[in-house]
Amino acid sequence: MNAMTTALVTGANKGLGRETVRRLGELGWQVFLGARDAERGKRAGVELAEAGLNVEFVPLDVTSTESIAAVGARASALDVLINNAGISGAFHAPEDTRATDFRAVFETNVFAPVEVTHAFLPLLRAATQPRIVMVSSGMGSLTITSDPARLESALLNLPYTSSKSALNMITSQYARALPGMRVNAADPGYTATDFNGHAGYQTLTEGTDAIVTLAQLGPDGPTGGYFDREGPIPW
Repeated sequence: MNAMTTALVTGANKGLGRETVRRLGELGWQVFLGARDAERGKRAGVELAEAGLNVEFVPLDVTSTESIAAVGARASALDVLINNAGISGAFHAPEDTRATDFRAVFETNVFAPVEVTHAFLPLLRAATQPRIVMVSSGMGSLTITSDPARLESALLNLPYTSSKSALNMITSQYARALPGMRVNAADPGYTATDFNGHAGYQTLTEGTDAIVTLAQLGPDGPTGGYFDREGPIPW
């Protein structure tokens, strides 16, 4: 990849998003660090820029079409879009879950990636090697969550798991509709972040391996796939 590759990472003020920005910046890319929390986002952007990386913080609330449009107006080019922003929502037993428990989770995990992707498609279409990475989860895999040997099978949560399953299908649909782009879903794996109270056994670098690999795909790379750091995983 040339040094002028430009990427946008959403939800990037900490955790997997920030680590993704750092790693892409170390490749010599120009990276927009999108975050809803302006204070944390600015701090992360400054820290990475002071480390010599070409990183710029952009205020981005992925649930706001106005915020998305404002970022789109600032960007003149985009090669890689990484839809990383996501929330877990409240963890209730399935039998205690109500429809209202889904709304905020789907707003961020499902509707927002569609809005962000739609907004940046014109810039991506103008790129030589456009790539879109949807940050999903193994908890969105029907196969993995049905396997009693997998940790994911013991984690019961209707809103979060179904939101990631929906994102997987969205990824597949985009890949078929946009044959000139590489569009894939990444499962970071069980990584130590605020998301899980740092209970995960993977480091942030390990958790971003699949994301960074998919972000660097060439024109002959896979599209419409679902990958963790070891390779393809089942839907």
